[in-house]
Amino acid sequence: MRRNLLRSFAALASAVPLFRPGGSLPGASAPLLGAPPASTTPDPAKHDASRHALRGSLRASVAEGMVAEVFTACAGATVLTAWALALKLGPFLVGVMTALPFFAQFIQFPAAWLTSTFGHRRVALVAVCLSRQVMLPLCVLPWLPLSLVGQQRLLVGVAAVSAVLGVIGNNAWVAWMGELVPESVRGRFFGRRSALCTLGGTVASLVAGLLMDKLRPPEGVGLGLPLLAAAACVVGVVTTVLMARQHDPAPPDRQKAKLDFEVALLPLRDDRARRVLVYQVAWNAAVGLSAPFYTLHMLKNLKMGFLTMALYLAAVAGVRMLTAPLWGRLIDRLGAQPVLLACSLGIGFVPLIWLFPTATFLWPLLLDVMLAGALWSGHGLAAFALPLSVAPRKGRPFYLAAFSTAGGLAYAAASTLAGGLASLTPVEFTLGGHTWVNLHVLFVMSSVARVAAAFLAMRIIEPGVRPVSSLGALVGQRARSVQVPAPALAEARSANAES
Repeated sequence: MRRNLLRSFAALASAVPLFRPGGSLPGASAPLLGAPPASTTPDPAKHDASRHALRGSLRASVAEGMVAEVFTACAGATVLTAWALALKLGPFLVGVMTALPFFAQFIQFPAAWLTSTFGHRRVALVAVCLSRQVMLPLCVLPWLPLSLVGQQRLLVGVAAVSAVLGVIGNNAWVAWMGELVPESVRGRFFGRRSALCTLGGTVASLVAGLLMDKLRPPEGVGLGLPLLAAAACVVGVVTTVLMARQHDPAPPDRQKAKLDFEVALLPLRDDRARRVLVYQVAWNAAVGLSAPFYTLHMLKNLKMGFLTMALYLAAVAGVRMLTAPLWGRLIDRLGAQPVLLACSLGIGFVPLIWLFPTATFLWPLLLDVMLAGALWSGHGLAAFALPLSVAPRKGRPFYLAAFSTAGGLAYAAASTLAGGLASLTPVEFTLGGHTWVNLHVLFVMSSVARVAAAFLAMRIIEPGVRPVSSLGALVGQRARSVQVPAPALAEARSANAES
């Protein structure tokens, strides 16, 4: 049971990052934020570094991950949204700013080339360090001789540069960890690292939320936001020092990859990959219609304090971790495609929950904590497992980059359009005797689009697994998973694969 739990944590940490209200910037992470595919790591016996050096590097990696969560708490989406409100950014600019990390996914292919050309460790150290020092101008922004428009442009510029450097840095970091962490201990290591990082992130978010509630003025920037930006820069230096203590076991004469655009087009010629790409585009666009605006809605319309938001996010993270082992066992029995379909359908109705909370009635968010935490946990695990099973070993990095780029650009475009729509919609309006806000329109649109995108998951073909192509088949397969012993089901799946 403990081993399954650790493996589930590891897979959850490796899942394609999906934006949740108040979560860290999604595009600041590479598609594989935790453990890379197993085929990327050589046998531990072939590592040049000594076992002592490896232990030291792994300890430093765990410490770096926990400290990095402090940076996220000080400079993540929640704090950037607070900056946007303080500088009077409208919904359109908020949508653009939160979509920038997804636009940055367009540089995944050049980032892979940089990593291969200059080395994993060097690129990761430089890019990650710079991405966390970009916050430096925000430390003194209130005292700069800039107009309000100039301050708004500086904020958006900081978010853009941080997003680009974050994609480059995390691309190199994933490749670096693929070389550093031996396959024999990878599940246990990333499971422990993920759990400790979640704990550190929860504590840091609570402290940052308490600080914001105490120092945030009714109008303007105040002292809280610049102090958090300064803390983010200091923490960024600490994470760089901890990263520098980790060695690079890759041989110095490793072969450098060429920027081959023909190879990059392989996913478009593969029918199975195209089906996943279509789902990724539709799903990320549907999520992008509402995801960037939950934090804005909580702060502006629900009047939630930062400490309350931090408690809400901690509860969501707790549900995700508790349900991860259950989803992991289901994926082992049924495959990733049925789980992806079931979770996508369920998540489609989650935005509708946000139509009911008000500033004086927040209890419906408890339902969101349970449903969103559980369903996003399963969706994250399935979304991690499915592309790896669809992509062939040869050319797999380009497949994964294509999935990430397609989904990221779709999310960015939808977020930008949604921000423009929210700007054109009345801030408050009455319909059916009830008062609504403009963001409620986005929540309804996102719900409809998510349900529609979920049905595209029926078309996905997972190798070695009989795909679920209807809701009836999904229910029947779920029932059989309860009745049929796992060994018998494994034999049946093996027979299907051979046929």
